[in-house]
Amino acid sequence: MTDFPWLLTMIAVPAVGAAVVAALPRGRDETAKQAALGVSLLVLLLAVLATVAFDAGGERFQLTTSVSWIPDFGVDFALGVDGIALVMLLLIGVLVPVVVLASWRDEPTGHRSVKTFFAWLLLLESLMVGVFAATDVFLFYVFFEAMLVPMYFLIGSFGGPRRQYAAVKFFLYSLVGGLVMLAAVIGLYVVSAAELGEGTFAFDALRGIEIDPGVQKLLFLGFFVAFAIKAPLVPFHTWLPDSGAEAPIGGSVLLVGVLDKVGTFGFLRYCLPLFPDASRDLAPYVLALAVAGVLYAALLAMGQSDMKRLVSYTSIAHFGFIALGIFAFTTEAATGSVLYMVNHGIATGLLFLVVGMLIARGGSREVGDYGGVAAQAPLLAGVFLVAGLASLALPGTNSFVSEFLVLIGSFPTRPVFTVLATVGIVLAALYVLLLYQRTMHGPPRGVLLEPSPGTPAPATGGGGGATAATATLEAPAAAPARLRVRDLSRRELAVAAPMVALVIALGVYPQPLIDLIEPAVAATMSDVGADPAGVSPEAPVEGTD
Repeated sequence: MTDFPWLLTMIAVPAVGAAVVAALPRGRDETAKQAALGVSLLVLLLAVLATVAFDAGGERFQLTTSVSWIPDFGVDFALGVDGIALVMLLLIGVLVPVVVLASWRDEPTGHRSVKTFFAWLLLLESLMVGVFAATDVFLFYVFFEAMLVPMYFLIGSFGGPRRQYAAVKFFLYSLVGGLVMLAAVIGLYVVSAAELGEGTFAFDALRGIEIDPGVQKLLFLGFFVAFAIKAPLVPFHTWLPDSGAEAPIGGSVLLVGVLDKVGTFGFLRYCLPLFPDASRDLAPYVLALAVAGVLYAALLAMGQSDMKRLVSYTSIAHFGFIALGIFAFTTEAATGSVLYMVNHGIATGLLFLVVGMLIARGGSREVGDYGGVAAQAPLLAGVFLVAGLASLALPGTNSFVSEFLVLIGSFPTRPVFTVLATVGIVLAALYVLLLYQRTMHGPPRGVLLEPSPGTPAPATGGGGGATAATATLEAPAAAPARLRVRDLSRRELAVAAPMVALVIALGVYPQPLIDLIEPAVAATMSDVGADPAGVSPEAPVEGTD
């Protein structure tokens, strides 16, 4: 089974599926949906089979495929996964069919067709698999940039009222970061040519060369800027609230669930192993940005009235925890960060989905337009509660294990940053519980109210204003009636049930994922010069001489 080209197949299947769906004649919407669901489930099956074929105790990169692509420049179409990349492929395999089901009844605005939406979705899946599976730096860059195109069209063509603004902002931020990284990729190639006598983009070869510390810092910053924008870390984060709010719900789930993880994945895959000296020297500055993001985004989330923007800000805070674990340089903390990447995609993806279900019922994204939903839609409220509790990392949910590993692993080497980050846990409880309380409990408000039958209309005609005033005094308007909110449909239950099951299962027993992740993380920490306890001789623990 290990000789089968699992990764190449996982890239090719959704790409071919996207072409088939796009080629369907107009009016075949149901066929397009069924094809997209079938292809996404096939990718999930391939991801599971690839995981079975993967040996967690074996070589660092497995399931490899390598074909010469641009031989004059040493570029190969090289694919392979370690435990870190593999769990991200599993996350993609889970989220895409969920998104397809969640988008089943969505009606595109304007002249855009249903088949176009699902074609872009499948193409995005193909490119997301490619970016995590690439082991050639140039190939990684190609997938990194190509990924922008389908997401740009998903936001710009199928998003909310300000979709064009959000799509352009997303594209420009990511493109600028990608161009900075391209300069660093070229610089890395030049350095490899000087060191090896022949330029290369192969990750294993680049990991073995010695780079001058000053040059390392410049190259590190080139990669870091691109990854910090994608992650997103404060102050590179401003594109996400707009994109998350205006994207269609399915696009928002993949944006915060997978695409943003390319940034934190890049820190682990490229910044630390290729530039270990620069990583250690610049770690305090990265940690300051991470902690600032945890606190700043949490405070902004509490002030949001738009539910989708609120969830987007929560993601920025969570990415601060992930970056903290990575740059604490301990195996325990970094393992927690990778697990957090997976669990955040599940928990926040579920939160975005249930917010989308609520918006579909009320037609508004404003928190103040809802209230008392739990009394009429208990299943919807229950799923909302599970998603919210997972987002604030309640013990027993999947996010708790991740957050606990990050904090307990970071404290020995970075106690000040860890203590500051824990304040974000308290703030997370506030913004999540306030959102739940305002929408699910209390009296109905805004869009959930409609005038009672028989409410007198304002008087008009002969007497003008006097007649209207008299009518109001004589027959005061009746209190508005409560608009009925339907509970989850069978399709929506099929969307939510596997996500809820994963939240609980990974909260109770995360060990299978940890077993996949930990060997790859330990190898990365070895590359950066950290011992098993995470203390690097070049980077003393805070508070020591």
